[in-house]
Amino acid sequence: MAAEVSALSGWGAPEPDDGVRRRGRLKGYGERREGGFPDTVPVAECGLLQGSGSEDEARPSTAAAAAAAQKREERLRKFRELHLKRNEARKLNHQEVVEEDKRLKLPANWEAKKARLEWELKVEEKKKECAARGEDYERVKLLEISAEDAERWERRKKRKNPDLGFSDYAAAQLRKYQRLTRQIKPDLEQYEKLKEQYGEALYPTSDSLLHGTHVPSKEGVDRMVADLEKQIEKREKYSRRRPYNDDADIDYINERNAKFNKKAERFYGKYTAEIKQNLERGTAV
Repeated sequence: MAAEVSALSGWGAPEPDDGVRRRGRLKGYGERREGGFPDTVPVAECGLLQGSGSEDEARPSTAAAAAAAQKREERLRKFRELHLKRNEARKLNHQEVVEEDKRLKLPANWEAKKARLEWELKVEEKKKECAARGEDYERVKLLEISAEDAERWERRKKRKNPDLGFSDYAAAQLRKYQRLTRQIKPDLEQYEKLKEQYGEALYPTSDSLLHGTHVPSKEGVDRMVADLEKQIEKREKYSRRRPYNDDADIDYINERNAKFNKKAERFYGKYTAEIKQNLERGTAV
């Protein structure tokens, strides 16, 4: 009796699977459409048609899309920043190229001239300020100079014909000439005697022939000899520093022998090079 009741009521029958349930719902949905129901599908049935896990799957996909969009925006922002930096670097590089081209077209001593002109402008401004205040510019300038600088400048002014180093042979010759002319002490008595002796011929012209007519005095010759001896003595004290090569072969026993070997090498080195190489290799005959 219980089996019949359960069979009639369907309680004891096995439950259908998901596929059977979906087909049954679709069939009922079609019957409702034929019976005059609206075309809209209820939300509950849509959820049943899509499956129970659709909402959980949609949430991660939306979050991933948002993360991808954010990453894309971040990359675009960095790209725009790099683009702006590149444009700025290009402008700065162009400006530097233009400035360098201007500097190359300027004269070689332009920097020194510019500094000199700026210094002169500052001096003129200070002079105008001192004149407006009724002060002496030289006194104001001296107040700004330290005692050490003033002493150094005074010593430099007192120094006659300072040695500024070798520039060319013409400058060295002029320096030598000026030094010799300062050493000359004129003899006025001898000058008067020569003037009485030669008269107007003492002052030569283009037509004068004085070659071989002048006989120097004994004092003049002695003075010239003393000056030449002084030059020779000074030249002996001077010695040009020569570079010393640590890697060179030592083929001398003292400094005198080293100088002799250098002199012999300078004159006969090209003739004895092969013999020297054979002796070093031990293949000399």
